[in-house]
Amino acid sequence: MEAPLYPDSPLDPSLPPGGQPAFWVGPRHLAGDDGCLYDGVADMLSGLGWTSLTIVRGRHDPDEEPEDRQVLRSTVLHISPDTLRWEQWGLADEPFHLGDLPIAWQISARAETSTPLASWSSYFTTDVPGEAVADFLVALDARDQPAVPLAGPELVLDAVTVHGWLRDIDQPQAAAMDPALTSHISLGEVPPLIQDADPRALTTEAGPVGWQAWAEPARGAPCLWAVSFGSSVPHDLVAAFAASLSSTAPVLRRVLPEATRERLLRAPA
Repeated sequence: MEAPLYPDSPLDPSLPPGGQPAFWVGPRHLAGDDGCLYDGVADMLSGLGWTSLTIVRGRHDPDEEPEDRQVLRSTVLHISPDTLRWEQWGLADEPFHLGDLPIAWQISARAETSTPLASWSSYFTTDVPGEAVADFLVALDARDQPAVPLAGPELVLDAVTVHGWLRDIDQPQAAAMDPALTSHISLGEVPPLIQDADPRALTTEAGPVGWQAWAEPARGAPCLWAVSFGSSVPHDLVAAFAASLSSTAPVLRRVLPEATRERLLRAPA
């Protein structure tokens, strides 16, 4: 859905009954997750027929008040009907960090049900636009074989350059960025601890190569969000994420990231 955007629209008009005002904002890659990264993605997965499981570990005394319970670990797992793909919400589990940001979603897939091991995994921190995560999952859900590569890396760069992103001068075949040079996507060495079934991850000296994406609102400033795809994630799935991330269509937001709110075009919804 398209909407006109006005940079001078007030950010704090009178609150409507029942909550915060909503805005159509852009660019999408700087719009954050609206504080509802879990809800939006989980609702979409429910619509696709995925099953959700909640695991809570902790100590609970019979007479203890709910707010006093000591929850040691809480995990929400979403599993596709064929059990070949799954997604784990990990914020409640003290997740490890990517770009100094906590990883919120870990999405994985395997080639067959006979093995419990994932063929690949991908990781999304907080403030990744939920629309891009959802489109990645829709593409994953539509695949008959989620672990089989179907296209080359050029597909990813084509997905963003068609929306006006620029190829990196030094790495035109492996990296691109938005025109304001705030958000980036790059094919390079995968960070430590990113899981992948590719045996080269244990044998190559330089480490496996995979797609990474991140938003840096200002040079040297903390990242707004970061994403890491294991080296075996099919390029067409990364392209689905990249196309959605770089889309010029505005998105609906009530909560704007502090780091990028002055960079966002906005119009009251």
